[in-house]
Amino acid sequence: MPDNLAPALLSAAAMTAIVGVRYLVTSGFFAWLTGRVRPGLYRELRPQIGREVRWSLLSAAIYGIPAGVVAWGWQARGWTQVYTTAGAYPLWWLPASYLVYLFLHDTWFYWTHRWMHRRRIFELAHAVHHASKPPTAWAAMSFHPIEALTGAVVIPALVFFVPIHVAVLGLVLLTMTVMGITNHMGWEMFPRWLVHSRLGHHLITASHHQRHHEFYRCNYGLYFRFWDHLCKTDRGLSAP
Repeated sequence: MPDNLAPALLSAAAMTAIVGVRYLVTSGFFAWLTGRVRPGLYRELRPQIGREVRWSLLSAAIYGIPAGVVAWGWQARGWTQVYTTAGAYPLWWLPASYLVYLFLHDTWFYWTHRWMHRRRIFELAHAVHHASKPPTAWAAMSFHPIEALTGAVVIPALVFFVPIHVAVLGLVLLTMTVMGITNHMGWEMFPRWLVHSRLGHHLITASHHQRHHEFYRCNYGLYFRFWDHLCKTDRGLSAP
């Protein structure tokens, strides 16, 4: 193995481990919380949860490898537009970049998600995710490798083109993790006043995403309901 490849491979392996442990810790926490708030909700789902964990740990490698290589390239070669000095760009860009990343990620997710509901690609790949009936806190990364790959490339690609402070990038990744899990828990953890408010009309929570798992061809977004509203694929809220 060439010496110049070893650090990149080590970074990819380390990031895979980080993504896997992050999944186990965060999904484990929200599964524990589910047991406290909704006792027995997952009682009959142990075989399903086992499948979700296995698919998710495979997805951890698919997410971790490109992220690790890009992280190595950023530190060792100066790749990417990730910066560490807050004053390198106007301060207003800190919150703006957070929203830009979420919107671009949401846009990518919406259109690739709709594509994966075409019959052939659904049967090949996306059916793995929809095998979770109902979804649980362990299902957020339960993807076929093809679907995992479509999700794994978007943030590593964005950092090459859209400047972002490293702390804001961490916040983006935290948001992605928490919303991915809470949208699949099978119950609504956010207060009713928020979910049914004007703000809630534009945000995706479990009440919105649960309807996607019930009716399939609707409610495709990840963070926002913008594209669902615009494309008339929004079918409102379920009652998880």
